[in-house]
Amino acid sequence: MVEHIDVLIVGAGSAGSVLANRLSADSSRRVTVVEAGERVTDPEMRRPELWPRIHGRSYDWSYRTTPQPGLAGRSLDWARGRGPGGSSLVHAMAHMRGCRADFDRWVAATGDERWSWDSLLPFFIRSETFSGGADAVHGDAGPLPVMLPGDDVSSPLVQDYLAAWQALGVPGISDHNGGEMLGATRNSLTIRGGERVTVSDVYLDPVLGRPNLTLLTGATVHRLLIVDGQVIGAQIERDGAEETLLADEVILAAGSIGDPLLLMRSGVGDPEVLRAAGVDVVLESRGVGRNLHDHLLGAGNLYRARRPVPATKLQLSESMTYLSLAGLGETRGAADIVVGCVVGLSASESFVGSAADQLDVGEGYTLLFGVTNPSSRGSLRISGPHVSDEPVIDPNYLDTEHDREMFRAALEHARLVGSSDGLSMWRDEEILPNSSVTTDEDLADFIARAAITHHHPVGTLSMGAAEDAPVTPELRFRGLRGLHVVDASVIPSITAGPVHAAVLAIAESFADSFTR
Repeated sequence: MVEHIDVLIVGAGSAGSVLANRLSADSSRRVTVVEAGERVTDPEMRRPELWPRIHGRSYDWSYRTTPQPGLAGRSLDWARGRGPGGSSLVHAMAHMRGCRADFDRWVAATGDERWSWDSLLPFFIRSETFSGGADAVHGDAGPLPVMLPGDDVSSPLVQDYLAAWQALGVPGISDHNGGEMLGATRNSLTIRGGERVTVSDVYLDPVLGRPNLTLLTGATVHRLLIVDGQVIGAQIERDGAEETLLADEVILAAGSIGDPLLLMRSGVGDPEVLRAAGVDVVLESRGVGRNLHDHLLGAGNLYRARRPVPATKLQLSESMTYLSLAGLGETRGAADIVVGCVVGLSASESFVGSAADQLDVGEGYTLLFGVTNPSSRGSLRISGPHVSDEPVIDPNYLDTEHDREMFRAALEHARLVGSSDGLSMWRDEEILPNSSVTTDEDLADFIARAAITHHHPVGTLSMGAAEDAPVTPELRFRGLRGLHVVDASVIPSITAGPVHAAVLAIAESFADSFTR
């Protein structure tokens, strides 16, 4: 079967759902979205408090990293959503745009002001309906509901945690999404009526009745079709049959892992990597799969509670406090570290069998800690020419002294608030790392065993002004006509917090320029 369409979108995840909605609004444009996963019906996916426990199910790609020297040789599971909605099916629902300083780095990399905070702000606003209503930085008419929890649903532990920071000199801020993130506040969440909201729910599903929009689920994209330097479509497999989709424009929106793997299977990438995997070289593009980076969080600074910790009414991780090492009272500029409060128990698998295992639900709480802008960079590559060949994912965690030093500072600040008077009514004793862990060597060993992914891989098709950047500032793939990339893979340097809100803004911005 051969079908010709105007725009082919690879991936119905967060970015793909936005693109499908916005690009198909022009009834003369035929848009097809191909998605490897099927529609998700698991009711537990909707329950915010279960988000860590739904990983590994049928709607998770269930990737795994190579053993990481910086993490005591451990491999980490990398959950990535599979199905309409993509990783919004499995993420922690925290909605944080990033701060101005994050986007200043994007402008420096691209030379293009379209990626500044001020230029992206209209697209952040366009994407959301904020529970607090519209103002200069929030929208009330967009598809995605963004809830800022109040005292009625926020954990009393978290309320005291925020007050403890303020007693230490950290300012309280209204939310994370006003352009500056330094300070103590609750997490804004993509939850409505007590349930997870996926991007497919609000962008893609409401417009599937458009006659010019087609969604193909259960469709595996084997390779892009490239003729004389132009991408003309894709070879897919659906229901056991191969199909050819021809398109005037192809947009990759399969994420930081899916996009580069597809390009490599199609013969685009580092020639040495391609030849080792048995793939003929169509286009040399050595940046494909490189610049991979991600947030790590230490799991965690764990405490035994002196009184029962009520179950969360939200999604366990209710607050992330972003801090500058220039001083706790800083309110503007880049964040260096983050400390989060989890209403429950959270510890790396490295600590199975330790004192952490002796606590039951309600008997403890955790302070997560991490580095906002890691400098370590890794890569991913294909191991063979087929979709079924396992990818080699090496994030190269904690490779730089900067990241190791920042992580020690993050743990120090977690323990600072954890041991403060403001949490004395909750704190019985520190379980992890415990009071005997004080030397730099012991702290480094604990961090290497405690760090887990925050599920924010970015950068594998980085946009930039330099010729070695795989993607241009306009999100065209360098060296191939008819191909764009629109998702987290183009992010040149990670935002301070979760990247999901930024991905939506990238997609909204691209759709706006594409439809002009």
